[in-house]
Amino acid sequence: MLKATLRSFLAHKGRLALSALAVVLSVAFVAGSLIFSDTVTRTFDRLFASTAADVTVQPRRDLMSARASGAVQTLPAALRDTVAKVDGVAAARADVQVQNLVVVDRHNRSISPTNGAPTLAGSWYPTRHSPVELTSGHAPRGPGEALLDADTAGKRKVRIGDTLTVQAQPGMFRVRVVGIATFTTTNPGAALLFLDPAVAGRQLLGSAARATAISVDAARGVSDERLEHRVVAALGAHAATYDVKTANEQAKSAAASLGTFLDVIKYVMLGFAGVALLVGVFLIVNTFSMLIAQRTRELGLLRALGADRRQVRRSVLTEALLLGLVGSTLGLAAGIGLAFGLIGLMRAFGMNLNAAQMVIGWGTPVAAYVVGLGVTFVAAYLPARRAAAVSPMAALADAEVAGVGKPLRARAIAGAAVGAVGAAALAGCAAATRTGPAAALLGAGVALTLIATVVAGPLLVRPVIRVLGAGFPAVFGAVGRMSRRNALRNPRRTGATAAALMVGLALVGGMSVASASMSASFDQQIDKRLGADFTVQNANFTPFTRQIADRVAATRGVGLVVAQRLTRIAVRLPDGGRVETGAVGYGPGLDDVVHLSYARGGSAAALADGHLALDAGFARDHGVRLGSVLPVEFPGGRRAGLTVGALTEQSGTDGFGDQGGVFFGLGTLERYAPGGQDSALYVNAAPGTAPNDLRPRLEQALKPFPQVQVRDQSDYKQLVHDQIGVLLYLVYALLGLAIVIAVLGVVNTLALSVVERTREIGLLRAIGLGRRQLRRMIRLESVVIAVFGAVLGLALGLVWGVCMQRVLALRGLTAFAIPWGTIVAVVVGSAVVGVVAAALPALRASRMNVLAAIAHE
Repeated sequence: MLKATLRSFLAHKGRLALSALAVVLSVAFVAGSLIFSDTVTRTFDRLFASTAADVTVQPRRDLMSARASGAVQTLPAALRDTVAKVDGVAAARADVQVQNLVVVDRHNRSISPTNGAPTLAGSWYPTRHSPVELTSGHAPRGPGEALLDADTAGKRKVRIGDTLTVQAQPGMFRVRVVGIATFTTTNPGAALLFLDPAVAGRQLLGSAARATAISVDAARGVSDERLEHRVVAALGAHAATYDVKTANEQAKSAAASLGTFLDVIKYVMLGFAGVALLVGVFLIVNTFSMLIAQRTRELGLLRALGADRRQVRRSVLTEALLLGLVGSTLGLAAGIGLAFGLIGLMRAFGMNLNAAQMVIGWGTPVAAYVVGLGVTFVAAYLPARRAAAVSPMAALADAEVAGVGKPLRARAIAGAAVGAVGAAALAGCAAATRTGPAAALLGAGVALTLIATVVAGPLLVRPVIRVLGAGFPAVFGAVGRMSRRNALRNPRRTGATAAALMVGLALVGGMSVASASMSASFDQQIDKRLGADFTVQNANFTPFTRQIADRVAATRGVGLVVAQRLTRIAVRLPDGGRVETGAVGYGPGLDDVVHLSYARGGSAAALADGHLALDAGFARDHGVRLGSVLPVEFPGGRRAGLTVGALTEQSGTDGFGDQGGVFFGLGTLERYAPGGQDSALYVNAAPGTAPNDLRPRLEQALKPFPQVQVRDQSDYKQLVHDQIGVLLYLVYALLGLAIVIAVLGVVNTLALSVVERTREIGLLRAIGLGRRQLRRMIRLESVVIAVFGAVLGLALGLVWGVCMQRVLALRGLTAFAIPWGTIVAVVVGSAVVGVVAAALPALRASRMNVLAAIAHE
């Protein structure tokens, strides 16, 4: 049996190649994502380990506030003197490092990275822990000099002697580049600017008496852990206000912060792998089912010669495992190549990873072979059971294809049961009133309805394809009639082939409806809520310096300017809960630039000193009333009791995911969280000034600030659409992968179908069917199968999309939209996919020798 299995595998290796390709793609994405993430993690671990001081003292970070508000948490620089006196300290430094700034060259172009990495400015302290070393020029001396990292200097064409403008929180200042520093470790993609330590605190923090950290070097023979305990003891009662960490703890903390970024990349790639696996399962099931159907007499002969059912089943599963072994090995190699390509891509974005230090941990090959062997084994199990059921008498007859004539009663029952549960879950999602349960029901409903459609798909083949191919006889005559009958001949095969395409199109249909609804909802919110003529914001929504507000206010023709500032807060609620959420501070004049609907109270009460506003639904859920006093914790540990002055109607969120819809006046925010930066300015033209006349004046006034943009309502809508488009492009990429594998499935099905119908094709050719007519017949069969998969997928996707929109509605995004253009394009594209997939099988069929085909068994 082993010899027979090996001979069978080698005899059908051409037929199995396309199935193996699906395994290769699946394994490649799994292996590539693991190798890439392990390489990046190991690289940054080495970077953090080599650059962290032996012991670091930092302000305790209780709320993630810096990115939201632009405020920098600091500690007294004089703390350095206290730490320096600790036994075992070789050296102590008061470090300054900030990233809430923008650096502009002499052409008014930002030199900041475009890949999302930060621009960091700090004090120049060359030590054994420094990530860079001075390679040209000299160290900065005094307030007018600075060092720049070599990577940024090379990309932005900055040379020694050039002048840069630094837009920091305390104010703008200019520096001359007097030296270039080169990275000694991996460059994470950031831009680094170094100033003289004597002036860094004053220019970057607004005070020479402040610092962002105290870095400590341990004396020889003193461990980091022992020194950490001594430093904590020296801080005494103030130790609770600081985070004291060893180099190892600091490296782990930095790596944890980076972990979110790495997880995004890993999960995106694993998403591709999941789609490839799911679609590949259908391909492998179809391939093995057809191979077994075509080998009915061969399997019957094995049974007649004495092989029992277990041996036959084991033989088929062995073939599948051989397929999985070959596919996994090739997929692992392809995954290494994919990881190498990703490393090169990251280098193009400014993250200089070394491909020679690629990490291939033991878990990667294990995962590759588990995935590859597991998916082929699972996919081949049902065909193997069907093979074991072949009777020895099949060797004596020209057996029909297995499963063609069997009733689909079991599938109907199973599909209906699973579909009913899935439909109930989706109905529950649509009726839910809370986001968490709705999302859980949505996930369950999507999974169950997908399974039900796959199981019951063959039941839909005959009614749907009869409709889709109804015009074939009238347009293409007898060729059209035969192509439709061929698609109807084996509903199981047609359903399994179409299912591969259906999965990808269902995903695209659902996400397209969700993204179109999100875009329409944001358009609706912008039209409803945004009343300002213009909005001034950074391109990446980060805070900006106050000089920008001064420039805007001083522009001729500007009337009202309302500043917006973001922060993070923690609110204690009457029901005992504690919610950490985002909050917004507004300047006076809010009603003239933003239109809010109030259930109770108004903007005057909401922005009054010591007051705040909440969403009415959120307040009702947590027992908050107008006039309630809520304990609020601000960044830096400051606490205050704020009175609820107004309740708004915002559906529990601001549309961007923050709970409660909390906002208050800038005066309240500045009192309890000083030092923040504005995130947006709402600008109205003065009476007598047309907005079209004001816009060029604003753009000219803000020319020295290339990071900010002036947007009107249409610009703002386009910005939101572009942000949503990023998500949609990812979905389209998943669709592309699903289509590639689905094409392989259709090609495989048609190729095996041509082999199965060799004698039939020979007879048709003998009675006068031309080669061109034969190719057309196979193409039409392929097109109707592909369009059938598209119709099922889009119908399922539209149902999913409706339910996704209901979940979004619970977050304030209430508009519903269907992208009909995308749906029509997908159906037309599916027909093209069918034509492309049929090209090779049709060509092979048309080249058959007529007499040899008639004599084929």
